[in-house]
Amino acid sequence: MNNIEYSKEVYYIGILGIIISIYKWSRDIIKEGSYKGEHTEKVQRNLTIGFILFIISEISLFLSLFISYFYNSLIPSIEIGGIWPPIGIETLDYKSVPLLNTIILLSSGLTITACHNYLIYANYKSSILYLILTLFLGFLFSYFQYFEYWNSLFTLSDSIYGASFFVLTGCHALHIIVGTSLLLISLLIYSHFTTHHHLFFSFSSIYWHVVDLIWLFLFFLLYFLSSY
Repeated sequence: MNNIEYSKEVYYIGILGIIISIYKWSRDIIKEGSYKGEHTEKVQRNLTIGFILFIISEISLFLSLFISYFYNSLIPSIEIGGIWPPIGIETLDYKSVPLLNTIILLSSGLTITACHNYLIYANYKSSILYLILTLFLGFLFSYFQYFEYWNSLFTLSDSIYGASFFVLTGCHALHIIVGTSLLLISLLIYSHFTTHHHLFFSFSSIYWHVVDLIWLFLFFLLYFLSSY
């Protein structure tokens, strides 16, 4: 971001390393669960506990960002005029793209739930259909988020408001990309799932619901309240 020498090369190498690690880890998990039969009930229970702790860490991350936002918005400093949003910041209309994205994410929560229920009842055709629909809604949300960023009248460097807005929404957008990737992997390995053994999909579904819930708070605080 600061155009330091070789920074881009190091960045791309890091991204490549992450992708390779995720691929190899996922490959090992699939082998252990689908072919070796090592995912017993006890192992699945421990994996679930680990995933719950991971979700708690993600919520803690957003909680810290929300606390920062509350501190700066409820007690605006004199440097930004003592008001929130600061003078000169034209906030986004919550009734346009943000509201549309909210509807899209809430709809995706319904489709992923329907997908899970159909999987439990062995209706695999309908389950795959709703999984594809959820993926489409996830990609659609990311597109509109990019569209919103591109047309925003303020940037990351426009006072503490711009920094708070883009860090919060950007962090959430990153989680949407991760959640979409998890659902895409679930679609690619769907043949490995059974009605009683689909731990990876369950984790992906829970992750998606958590991201949906966080967006509701973001919409209310960053878009709705900032418009008044």
